[in-house]
Amino acid sequence: MLIAATAPLPPIIPCVIALVIAAASTDIQCRRIPNVLVGAGLLGALLVQCWLQGFAGGVGAWLAGAVVGLLLFLPLYLLHGMAAGDVKLLAMVGAWIGPLLVFEAALATCLIGGVWLLALTARRRQFRKALGNVLSLVHPAMRGGGAASIESVGSVPYGVAIATGTVVVLLATAAQL
Repeated sequence: MLIAATAPLPPIIPCVIALVIAAASTDIQCRRIPNVLVGAGLLGALLVQCWLQGFAGGVGAWLAGAVVGLLLFLPLYLLHGMAAGDVKLLAMVGAWIGPLLVFEAALATCLIGGVWLLALTARRRQFRKALGNVLSLVHPAMRGGGAASIESVGSVPYGVAIATGTVVVLLATAAQL
């Protein structure tokens, strides 16, 4: 593990795994992560955090995790490199597992998602276009206009990468107990 984080308490792990699997499956089928699922997950996280830590501690833990989760992927959304549902999903995960573990989950997600995207780009033989898109995101003037000039090399249901990264971090954390 990259950060020494406290392990989530037992009721949290199965809840989070169920929620991210549901999000990943709807993302695969519909290319969307439903707001109802994210909202229910956020509400459930708030209730569980308050039950486990008391009202003040629960609200604080819930808010800290959700804000960190939101802020980790928000820049990618603002650069048109990620969908809003993915950002909201990571915020929901953070509300359940806290700021330290959501940071680890985001790192694992980026690694898993990056490898997956590289494999798809290679399969589609679109490395040049993908490199141009990355350069445009990093420095918009390199493509004469920024995000508007990005040509898609194909979308992926990134909720799958978020679910996989989250489950890997949760299982690795639980195995250390």
